[in-house]
Amino acid sequence: MLRGALIAGFSDDEFFQFCQENDSARIERTADHEIIIMPPAGFESSFSSGQAYGSLYVWQRQTKLGRAVESSAGYLLPDGAVLSPDASWVSSERLATVSAAQLQKFPPLCPDFIIEVKSPSDSLKGLQAKMEQWLQNGVRLGFLLNTETETAYVYAPGQPMQTVQGFDKELSGEPVLPGFRLDLRELKR
Repeated sequence: MLRGALIAGFSDDEFFQFCQENDSARIERTADHEIIIMPPAGFESSFSSGQAYGSLYVWQRQTKLGRAVESSAGYLLPDGAVLSPDASWVSSERLATVSAAQLQKFPPLCPDFIIEVKSPSDSLKGLQAKMEQWLQNGVRLGFLLNTETETAYVYAPGQPMQTVQGFDKELSGEPVLPGFRLDLRELKR
């Protein structure tokens, strides 16, 4: 984690420029403006992230209810953090609240739905805290997937986290993503 007065003083535009100038690194910013540089994902977790994004993308292409994006998209959240989930979806209604120019950078909005996949370098506790942060910033549904233990955690505002054990099941995106089902069997090693 990078800290310091110079980094903490980055404006949103300066942080975006910093990310563009260091485009080979996966970078996020905390609400306290500390910069987190994440190592590349392992092959297996990257495969699982790709499968999850692929399912979301296919659903989005069929429904045309918004946009699905992969892990390189960052969001400027209400608390000041800039986070990048492994996959996310934003409804057409939320997209209409930001300008085309804002969509060229880190748009100041929270996605409706996110998927995070645990990599070997991630701590489960840290990812669970990140999921709570997503909820506090307005995400309407989130899936945290741990492929090592074949455990999925489902997050929704005002509801206790739901744990789903075993990747022989499907997760429902209802009611946020009408008709979306994530088949966990596709994420297995």
